[in-house]
Amino acid sequence: MLKPKNDLLQGTLALLVLKTLVRGPLHGYGITLHIQLVSKDILRVEEGSLYPALHRMEQDGWVTAAWGVSENNRRARYYQLTAKGRKQLADEEKNWERLTQAVAQVLHFA
Repeated sequence: MLKPKNDLLQGTLALLVLKTLVRGPLHGYGITLHIQLVSKDILRVEEGSLYPALHRMEQDGWVTAAWGVSENNRRARYYQLTAKGRKQLADEEKNWERLTQAVAQVLHFA
């Protein structure tokens, strides 16, 4: 059975954020910018969604956070993937593949 819509969206956001952090530590704005640029402006992550998701991921041990200085000399919180987060990313990618394959099967059913 499919998860409720909010769970699917939260899972997708977690997948995108974890995948982005594979590249290295980033602050929140850097995460949103990366997702927006790579998706060619199709995906936009709002602050109101991103920071609660990052907080949940930090509580779950998927990311760690530390204060640093951004490229424009401002104090920023940088998020970094943990070993537990890498494992979660692999799980999220498998779940995404299963979900997209199931949707494709329904769409292409003759």
